[in-house]
Amino acid sequence: MAVIAVYSVKGGVGKTTIAANLAWCSATISCRRTLLWDLDAAGGAGFLYGLDPRKKRAAESVFARDADPTALIQPTGYPRLDLLPADESLRELDSLLARIGKRKRLAKLAETLAGRYERIILDCPPVLNEISAQVLRAADCVIVPLPPSPLSKRAFDLVTREIAAHAQPRPPILPVLSMLDRRRTLHREAREEHPDWPVIPLASAIEQCATRRAPVGAFAPSSPAARGFAQLWTAIERKLVSLKT
Repeated sequence: MAVIAVYSVKGGVGKTTIAANLAWCSATISCRRTLLWDLDAAGGAGFLYGLDPRKKRAAESVFARDADPTALIQPTGYPRLDLLPADESLRELDSLLARIGKRKRLAKLAETLAGRYERIILDCPPVLNEISAQVLRAADCVIVPLPPSPLSKRAFDLVTREIAAHAQPRPPILPVLSMLDRRRTLHREAREEHPDWPVIPLASAIEQCATRRAPVGAFAPSSPAARGFAQLWTAIERKLVSLKT
């Protein structure tokens, strides 16, 4: 089992869309039993799959003592892919984690799910607090979406420092150029500067995920966006294999 965190300290970078589509790639392309775990109180990952929490203010309870996370897991309708949805109770998660004082609570919960899932994809909130620290301690690989922008370098530096401060051993980071529009000079320059980074393009098919409430690969499998997510997933799987060798 491997935990893949899609994390950024900056909002609006395509984090939730990337997490939702990577989970589909894991389940469909790699045929792995996959859990998409939404840790963002906005609940975007569940929305993109047409799912809502069954109970109000229940997501936080997963982190309580002796809690069973499987009680809240929902099937997505896609083979091998389940969702652990978020709700507004996660707004209080940082203070709960501070109260219980378990620095690896999230990692321990992920371990309990190892018998059911081969890949756990975390859709993380854009925060710098105990939640992000727990995510980085649990992650085997951290995916950092970076739109071509001067602010992205600062965001990437913050993530790097956060990992150094909270995770030992440090999980590898895989930066991703997200929302790339090759018609723009700044975007082309960013691509030229980082030719080896995976790319998720700025594409109407990705915007349609929210209206169709489905991953791109399910309704536009031949699109550049679907190919971008598939290539990113391949890069992640290669990264995970390299950790074992």
